[in-house]
Amino acid sequence: MSNYKGGPGFVSGALRKGFVMVSRFNLRLIVFVGLAAFSGGAMAADKGNPEAKRIVSIGGTITEILYDLGAQDRIVARDSTSFFPADANSKPDVGYMRALSAEGILGQKPDLILMEEGSGPPPVIEILKASEVPMVVIPTPPEADKIGRKIRDVGAAVGLSDKAEPLAVKTEEGLKALAAEVGAIKSEKKNVLFVLSLSNGRVMAGGADTEAGAVIELAGGINAAPTINGYKPLSDEAVIAAKPDVILSMTRGDHSIKPEDVFALPSMQTTPAAANKALVSMDGLLLLGFGPRTPQAARSLAAQLYPGEIKLP
Repeated sequence: MSNYKGGPGFVSGALRKGFVMVSRFNLRLIVFVGLAAFSGGAMAADKGNPEAKRIVSIGGTITEILYDLGAQDRIVARDSTSFFPADANSKPDVGYMRALSAEGILGQKPDLILMEEGSGPPPVIEILKASEVPMVVIPTPPEADKIGRKIRDVGAAVGLSDKAEPLAVKTEEGLKALAAEVGAIKSEKKNVLFVLSLSNGRVMAGGADTEAGAVIELAGGINAAPTINGYKPLSDEAVIAAKPDVILSMTRGDHSIKPEDVFALPSMQTTPAAANKALVSMDGLLLLGFGPRTPQAARSLAAQLYPGEIKLP
């Protein structure tokens, strides 16, 4: 909440000015939008918003999909995780997807708010639900077999299902082709530890139920931190016990790490990864976005884990 730019005064003021005392029409709209968000945007996506010309896109993968569908001219603003393709950076930035401001979004006068599940904070989402702007929330589970649905949901939300279907099929076929190649790998599977960040000598790792863990598996690796859920710090003992063959990290922003930093940690010095200086760094949105480029991301990782057995196109 400390990053919420509107502040509690704005929330209470907005409520006093009529967000609660709504007309019957607006009450029906709030119920509709609330149910759509609760159900992962299914209701709003089914109806679609083909006339929406001023879309605020929240979530890097959603913005990427909109560009792939040719809907970039309908985007009036995006969040700070939406930096691909490069042209997206020319759009106004409404802030980080988990620290949004209702003022910043509604100030763009959108006729559709399209956001990834997990955006926030919750008080801002409640204000957005209570506005008269249609809002669709897209489920984003860290599962490869749900990527096609994500693409189709975005397409349906903006009235472009006809373009979303071939994109979803292409993505699904790319994942199937990679799975077949990964299944034929003869080398011993690599133990891969995803390091989100380093803080005070501690490793923040990606465990079960994370995009990092899922992409490691797609690439034919074994997640070295399966006993934790989400992204959490590991004790030195846990890092040593994990025995990672490879360290995986992101190259973008504050989460970039250097080989000399990670392998200098006492907990890392006895690992196979440190012995071989095995660090793979990839663009964060490409690696963890779970969108149309995921087959490319997983193939790139697999090619670095198993050189000679997995080839880039």
